[in-house]
Amino acid sequence: MSSSDAPRIALVTGASRGVGRALALELARDGAHVVALARTQGALEELDDDIRALGGEATLVPCDLADFDALDRLGAALFERWGKLDAFVGNAGVLGPLSPLAHVDPKDWSRVMAVNVTANWRLIRSLDPLLRASGAGRVLFVTSGVAHRAAMKPFWGAYAVSKAALEALARTYAAEAAGGVTVMLANPGPLRTRMRAQAMPGEDPMTLRTPEEFAEKCLALLAPEWRENARLYDFPTDRLLSFAAPA
Repeated sequence: MSSSDAPRIALVTGASRGVGRALALELARDGAHVVALARTQGALEELDDDIRALGGEATLVPCDLADFDALDRLGAALFERWGKLDAFVGNAGVLGPLSPLAHVDPKDWSRVMAVNVTANWRLIRSLDPLLRASGAGRVLFVTSGVAHRAAMKPFWGAYAVSKAALEALARTYAAEAAGGVTVMLANPGPLRTRMRAQAMPGEDPMTLRTPEEFAEKCLALLAPEWRENARLYDFPTDRLLSFAAPA
């Protein structure tokens, strides 16, 4: 948290459960005012209760990320209330079908791209002036190892393509915003989440690390003191990695 008495303002998407919820709580614990976006009102209210129990404050935004007009309105509302945004965590995502590419229904493909890619571009478009106004704007996008494997996994096409696109989006924005805003990617690896259980139904969740462990590590990437840009934090190996051209 900065030395100023005013709290940092942090927006977290997919904040109602899993990684997003853990990141929202970690930011609140660190003193940020959390703007929590998710589809489920009830789950957001439970998050709000937990943030208040920590002595923090939250603003709840019930919203489907595919409602792009609502994302535009969100940027305007944040500007009117605070005139800036200090941290943006693009966490929300959908797994989509685990299926051969030729068998993916176009509606499922469109939904995965809308939530995992286009919504994050719309948020960049809406939030960029606010992040630049912060003076220490920090952005973190949650990606996946399936996006940058040397050998792609079969049947994960929709999700892998969307996360690879997200990585290109984040790195492009990092190049454009360098000097005022830092943009990082983080790969959580296998965590004890609902999405992981959906993808790997036979897996024992108790063998996996928790979203809270991941969130604790990610907090540093959103701090005003953070200076690295356009890099990938890999939680399974606890390493900061650089992107490289194909060898």
